[in-house]
Amino acid sequence: MDSRRYFDEVALQWDEMRQAFFSEAVREKAISLAGVEPGRLAADLGAGTGFLTEGLVEKGLSVMAVDQSQAMLDQMRAKFGDSAPIDYRLGDAESLPLADETVDYVLANMVLHHVDSPPQAIREMVRILKPGGRIAITDLEEHHFEFLRVEHHDRWMGFKREEVRQWFSEAGLKNVLVDCVGEDCCAQSQCGPGQARVSIFVACGEK
Repeated sequence: MDSRRYFDEVALQWDEMRQAFFSEAVREKAISLAGVEPGRLAADLGAGTGFLTEGLVEKGLSVMAVDQSQAMLDQMRAKFGDSAPIDYRLGDAESLPLADETVDYVLANMVLHHVDSPPQAIREMVRILKPGGRIAITDLEEHHFEFLRVEHHDRWMGFKREEVRQWFSEAGLKNVLVDCVGEDCCAQSQCGPGQARVSIFVACGEK
């Protein structure tokens, strides 16, 4: 099963699942470091059912919400409706359905470990970002919990902070910061006794 099919299958339960993984503090850290301002346009990549989008809209931004799973986008649209300042777009993080230099901010939560090529996904984030815009992503530190790959169809077992810093710099971002969010992602195996607790990092940079 690929990640698109997995997220299609768990879309109805995703909000409940996410609450068990980590709290809204992860979202607040990313939004804070992005330095968002009301009236601007942000892209939420791998938007799911709207975890990041909700926080961005609350702060007065319009959001282009992109996800590879139509089922996830359907759940998100049912939650926020068509009157919210949200543009729902089906698309892949490594080939985004957005024009060059479209948005003021790019945010992505727990997306990088699901893509085939993290450096390509970061290059795409930079491509759609306006000059002077900021990127902020949150994801898992490097870990060795194999059941996350098997049960959650993770492509990568987290990342070293230094490799993320290098990818940001190589993509042309400046003032790059990679730091600990201060919270762990917790998951319980559904097929055995395994339990994971993995530190979450935040990475940000400016175009």
